[in-house]
Amino acid sequence: MTKKAMLVLEDGSVYEGYAFGAEASAYGEVVFNTSMMGYQEMLTDPSYAGQIVVPTYPLIGNYGINKQDFESNKIQVRGFVVREECLKPNHYLSVSTLDQFLKEYGIPGIYGVDTRALTRRLRSAGVMVGIITDDTPEQALEQLKKLPSYGTIDFVKQVTTDAPYQWEPESTEEVPEALCKVVALDCGLKYSILRTMRSMRCQVTAVPATMPPREILSLKPDGIILSPGPGNPELLDYIVDTVKRLVGKKPIMGICLGNQLIARAFGAKTFKMKFGHRGGNHPVRDLATGRVYITAQNHGYAVDPDSLKDELEVTYINVNDGTVEGLRHKELPVFCIQYHSEASPGPWDSTYLFKDFLKMVRGKQ
Repeated sequence: MTKKAMLVLEDGSVYEGYAFGAEASAYGEVVFNTSMMGYQEMLTDPSYAGQIVVPTYPLIGNYGINKQDFESNKIQVRGFVVREECLKPNHYLSVSTLDQFLKEYGIPGIYGVDTRALTRRLRSAGVMVGIITDDTPEQALEQLKKLPSYGTIDFVKQVTTDAPYQWEPESTEEVPEALCKVVALDCGLKYSILRTMRSMRCQVTAVPATMPPREILSLKPDGIILSPGPGNPELLDYIVDTVKRLVGKKPIMGICLGNQLIARAFGAKTFKMKFGHRGGNHPVRDLATGRVYITAQNHGYAVDPDSLKDELEVTYINVNDGTVEGLRHKELPVFCIQYHSEASPGPWDSTYLFKDFLKMVRGKQ
């Protein structure tokens, strides 16, 4: 039988639909993603920890779930809200339906929601905490008042790896011998970053976000990647301190949250965006060439350009709102981007940045 459910936002807005996935309630920051595909990558992206995700594309689940498109070892979102759930996916790699996938990991979903109206609400009022429930709206609002706000929780410690591990190819194809060693600081690391670096003949080791700088350097990396991740960068001073101690020791590339951590390590500030950038169609301008790249993004915080110190220069900006999309140190081998060079989902316009990182690494070997 079809069971009714609702999403209630902290401002009292109510969006009714029908439950699918796990029979559970869930609360989190409600955000929307504008990608037309890639729902499995969204669901397993650690940057969505603590959030309820709303795809703006109306039909979700039509190609099922496969074993290849995981970006972490489990579903990371708190809940999933869609316009229409596909009950009979059609793809030769599919091993389960979206409904089965959500059930397996205990994640509730709602379908039949007017996601256009919900997205317009979030764009006009800004992201809000919400709850998926079958209680009354009044009961839901009372629950939300008792729960902590998204910006007060350190989600990185919830998603980072417990122990270091070395990434190995998932296929049986022979991979050429590694030419350099890269350490990825796992603040919410996506598997696609590891796949990309391994395909470029790097030995890649992922390490916990809490690992001390001395232990990171003891692995003798040729370069270091600061990964994307969830939550408020103002809560991550322990990682900022690590970055400060690594700068100048090894070439560093930061991605998304890594961009914010590098900025903060050099004295800049970050701020909460009204509704963030999430999706695969965000235009970014390279200030050196004027070229515009279409990028994949997933972040709700950004670097305050007015707080940047002289050491860092802005390299990329967002065409839509002018926010900082990339930084480079003027002297040291350090650069970072706010968008996702690994995409997944999204366009591959920016994979060249991994090659730029390796050029920087080889120049310092």
